[in-house]
Amino acid sequence: MNSLPNVPHTNGLAPYAVSDAVSGGRHHTEPPPNYRSEFQRDRDRIIHAAAFRRLEYKTQVFVNHEGDLFRTRLTHSIEVAQIARSIARAMQLNEDLTEAIALAHDLGHTPFGHAGQDALNACMEDYGGFEHNLQSLRVVDELEEKYADFPGLNLTFETREGILKHCSARKATELGDVGERFLQKRQPSLEAQLTNLADEIAYNSHDVDDGLRAGLIEVEQLNEISLFNAQYTEVTQRYPALSQRRVIHEVVRRLINCQVVDLIETSKASLEKAKPASLEAVRAQPQALISFSQSMRERNLELKRFLRKHLYRHYRVHRMSAKANRVIHDLFVAFNDDPRLMPDEAQAKVAELAASHGETGQARAVADYIAGMTDRYAISEHHRVYNPGELT
Repeated sequence: MNSLPNVPHTNGLAPYAVSDAVSGGRHHTEPPPNYRSEFQRDRDRIIHAAAFRRLEYKTQVFVNHEGDLFRTRLTHSIEVAQIARSIARAMQLNEDLTEAIALAHDLGHTPFGHAGQDALNACMEDYGGFEHNLQSLRVVDELEEKYADFPGLNLTFETREGILKHCSARKATELGDVGERFLQKRQPSLEAQLTNLADEIAYNSHDVDDGLRAGLIEVEQLNEISLFNAQYTEVTQRYPALSQRRVIHEVVRRLINCQVVDLIETSKASLEKAKPASLEAVRAQPQALISFSQSMRERNLELKRFLRKHLYRHYRVHRMSAKANRVIHDLFVAFNDDPRLMPDEAQAKVAELAASHGETGQARAVADYIAGMTDRYAISEHHRVYNPGELT
């Protein structure tokens, strides 16, 4: 990998933060950007990517067309970026890198959220499986086709490392530079660590909001959860005449804030104890330095268990998941059996990967095509392929 030019973008950063000067660089050498840091360039490339635009029509928990106010993968990614940047600034870490990781972390998600991922993983069981985290990396490394000199977005090592939050040892051996830390049991950058936890803060808190809005969970149920109840009690006592909708908004924003504050304070204490003098010292730590307190971890776990039981397993969500499973499965079977059912460009990708990797390559290209679909496009494609009355 080629090193990046040693340019001064370290103002105000802690000595263990990532900067242009210590970056692992890009696979394909490029001239340094004008008036931007390397990580600003990464962020900008992600924002202009087709995969990023498609996140607007990919579900978070609810199918996209169920309501305009529910969160999508796009709004979720923006919310993660906002939370992560706030944490990075408070800790003198690289905000631009943090934002780039946050905006890219869900680029590989299938239509229909986790239900779609599970369905596509089952379809790909004989061909190496499917995991959205790995697919996000595949999107930025290979599938985006915009630039004349290289495939993908040619992002920096640190952004790509942050996208790959977890990985099995078997997969890590296939991923080159970004897989090495999983084999060597080293830590990612602090920016990657904090973005991972910002993601947790965002989806837990906002799934509470969306679940209440959809009527799938009730305030009375949530008040049995200590993290929610503490905020709800404080808000309703301080603002007894506030409408329920505004109470919920106030509770959710406080849910986010108390977790962010806990994360910053706990992580600062860990850094003070470990005293890493450099990015390399961060990577050599036996465990992550960005974390919640033990108390907050326990309360977070309680909230996650509640959401899993009462929201994600709600019969209405399960109905959506069952439909998603059928749509994804049917599309995979149809396209893998007869790639000529796919558009010309997708057929060309199938032919290319089939020529180099046989049946596994063909299945991977089909999975790439399906994973890139929005919710409504997947439903539309299913209708076109399986509806006898549809001719095109």
